[in-house]
Amino acid sequence: MAKLLTQQEIQQQSSTLTHWTVEGSKLRLDRKFKDFIQAIEFVKKLVEPAESAGHHPDILISYNQVQITLTTHDAGGLTQKDFDLARVISQIN
Repeated sequence: MAKLLTQQEIQQQSSTLTHWTVEGSKLRLDRKFKDFIQAIEFVKKLVEPAESAGHHPDILISYNQVQITLTTHDAGGLTQKDFDLARVISQIN
């Protein structure tokens, strides 16, 4: 099982991420697109990196808005896996 990060480690790592926020034991990203089709295309691009990492985000889609939430469920909070996947997701357009 992945090791939980300390609050200091979480603060340090989150300071290197743009557009992500820490909400309790989760990382959250909100993206807005032109329309539903673009939102779905973005979500489809998340599949391969998430599968490769063996780490899957929680995803909410509302028309042209996508909310990504990352947490390591089996560890009960934020781990390095969350920040690594957040960095990959940040590179996806």
